[in-house]
Amino acid sequence: MGDVLAGIHATWEFEPDSVLIRFTRGNRGTPKLFQVLDERRIPLEALESVTVCPGKRGTVVLHAVPRAGADPLMDAAAGQLKEAADPYRLVLPAERGTLAEYYADELRAVLPGPATGPAARCLVPSVGAPLRFKAYDGKAVFDGEKVSFRWSWTGASSAKWKAGDQSYTVSELAGVEWRSPEALDGHLRLLFRGGAPGGAGERPAQADQDPAAVVFGLGYGPVHESLPFAAAVLEAAREAAPALPAAAAPPRDPAGVAERIRHLGELHSAGLVTDEEFRNKKAELLAEL
Repeated sequence: MGDVLAGIHATWEFEPDSVLIRFTRGNRGTPKLFQVLDERRIPLEALESVTVCPGKRGTVVLHAVPRAGADPLMDAAAGQLKEAADPYRLVLPAERGTLAEYYADELRAVLPGPATGPAARCLVPSVGAPLRFKAYDGKAVFDGEKVSFRWSWTGASSAKWKAGDQSYTVSELAGVEWRSPEALDGHLRLLFRGGAPGGAGERPAQADQDPAAVVFGLGYGPVHESLPFAAAVLEAAREAAPALPAAAAPPRDPAGVAERIRHLGELHSAGLVTDEEFRNKKAELLAEL
């Protein structure tokens, strides 16, 4: 598509096969998570749907929904992020609502369609290793190949001290369980192939008793530190597992292309796109027929 849409905390650049999201740095009110992510390239095949809805205080929100399995960050978050910290929400002034609808239509026209299952692989890279953060009961470190927990003498339970500091390779892991530090029982727990590390027996139900977990507290394991960590571990664990076959993309719909041209004409008539932008975009759309 080759167009740019600037929002309050991010800018979306629309490209033929992806959307590049650049998060604004230094803006008052920009979530710390966005500053850590910096920018993210979202392949179109990673998106499930796109919507436009009214936002708060005179804004409109362009919201893309990623496919399950496509983005380890959102999979690790498991719906626990607050709306303001959702990296797939572009908040715009309400007067740009028509443009938001236009770009939503453009994206819908090129999305692969409803997914029949989770993505076969991670399509949106995580922040990447090395990563570390301080939890309430210890320090967590991920170097890209193994996850290590080093216990704190002031916060760790006797069960963790008895087990000693822990280190697990990604080949042992099936995934992660991240419970937001904004919840009462916030924690990061490693999930293993076979259910328990080393084929051991049943794991402790409480994260503060589990040597393969760290717990969060006030100021310990904040979202912008612990969630990218969880996503990087999840991505590495999936890459170490056998890949699933990818689904084929459906053919283009001529009626959908015609509707996009009509919508483009309305934007041109309203003065929201220039003559040159109208000619170039119309040529691109006609080339799809």
